[in-house]
Order: sequence, then C-alpha cells, then structure tokens
Amino acid sequence: MKLFDLTGRVALITGGNGGIGFAMAKALGEAGAKIVIAGRNQEKNNQSITKLQLLNIDATSLIVDVVDEVSCNKLIDDTVAHFGKLNILVNNAGTNIRKRPEEYQLDEWKSIIDTNLVSMFTCSKACFKHFKAVDSGKIINIGSMHSLFGAPLGSAYSASKGGVVQLTKSLANAWAKDNIQVNAVLPGYIDTTLTRQARIDIPELQARVEERTPVGRWGQPDDLGGIAVFLSSEASNYVSGTAIPVDGGYSING
Repeated sequence: MKLFDLTGRVALITGGNGGIGFAMAKALGEAGAKIVIAGRNQEKNNQSITKLQLLNIDATSLIVDVVDEVSCNKLIDDTVAHFGKLNILVNNAGTNIRKRPEEYQLDEWKSIIDTNLVSMFTCSKACFKHFKAVDSGKIINIGSMHSLFGAPLGSAYSASKGGVVQLTKSLANAWAKDNIQVNAVLPGYIDTTLTRQARIDIPELQARVEERTPVGRWGQPDDLGGIAVFLSSEASNYVSGTAIPVDGGYSING
C-alpha cells in the first residue's frame, strides 16, 4: 500500500542490533527503507546487518556511543554521507539498572538518564538540519509503559522514560512547522534480553504479566514492527506528539 511504502527513505536506528531496535529495523527495511544500525558492539552490528542483507535489505552499520555528543553528531553525518540523506530516526538505545531508589549511586542514576533520555535529544538535534534539507522528517522515540507507571526497582528508568514522552511532545511542537513528526512508542513487557534478566530478578514477573495482559502473553520484538512502519510513513503525516502503548492492553487493565 503506497501510504506505508518507504522506498527511497533512509532510516537510522540506535540500538538497532538487537531486540526491539532490530525488529523495527527489519520492518522498516521490508517496507523499502535503507537501514543504518547504530550500536557500540561491532560484532553484534555485523551479525544484524548480515540478517538484514539476507532479506535483500540495503543496510549498513555504524559505531556510536549515544552518551557522547561528538559521537552522535558523527553518526548522523556519516549516515548522510553514506546514503545521501536521512528521513527517519528511531531513538531506541536504552539501558536499566534495577535497584531500590535509596540504593542507587548518583553515577548509576545519571548513566540511565544520559543513555535513555539525553541521547534522544542529542541525536534528534543532530538530525534537524538534515530533515530540513529534505523538507520532512520522522522521529520515533522508544519510551516504555514505565512512562505511565512507577517501578519500585526502576526509579531512574521510569524517570527517563517519562522524560521521553515530554521530550517527544516538545520536539513535535517545536518542529511541526518544519514538517517533522515526532512520536513515542511505549512498549509493554516484550521478550528481550533486558526483560529476561528482569524475570530472573523478579521470579513472579512472568505469571503476573500474563495474568494482567488482556491478550494473555508477553510481546515479541516483531510486535513493534507495524507501529514503526506506520510512524515512519506518509500514513502518519498528521500524527505528532503522541505516545502510543504497544503492550497487549496491559496499561488499560488497572
């Protein structure tokens, strides 16, 4: 369907070498976009690119440290140098440290905020001039259902993801006149490396999530592919500043 056709577009996905980021990269590539995966681990980057190329997706990878402004600026410029332009940014890189609030060291707290929130501002700001050059742009910020709920073992994570929603609204408002749409996606409990560790740390989590989630299961990374294509395509040209849960109904089942 033409509304969802991304042929000729260039998409950059931070943290795109695994989990939700890779699933979104694959979906965008299958919709026709050229893909740049950005991550710190070159081996994981290479493995992800090989998988995409086996699907006949035009893809490359770049090394980035998202908490370093110089590295983020270079990432954006190198993407444009490689493919000639940039149309879509998926701010997906993220981390977590599970502790009670009183147990955090300040440097741990700051590292989560810097990775999950500050990096989104830095990469988005670096993209602005390139989006202006093509008179359009799409930014997808990956929040979390913890943008809506407070986690007793994740106060820094919840604070960072709450900030993602407000940053999304602010960027959407500031850049609307430049034909740049900015939206957030709030994944629920998705089966990834991070949540597998959570189920080790919190043994009752598996059953608790399945009981509360109306669809009765944990999400899979590929469940996020469709929303990524929608928010990257012309189908969402009048959608901006939103925060869309993709959680199997978890957040509506109080």
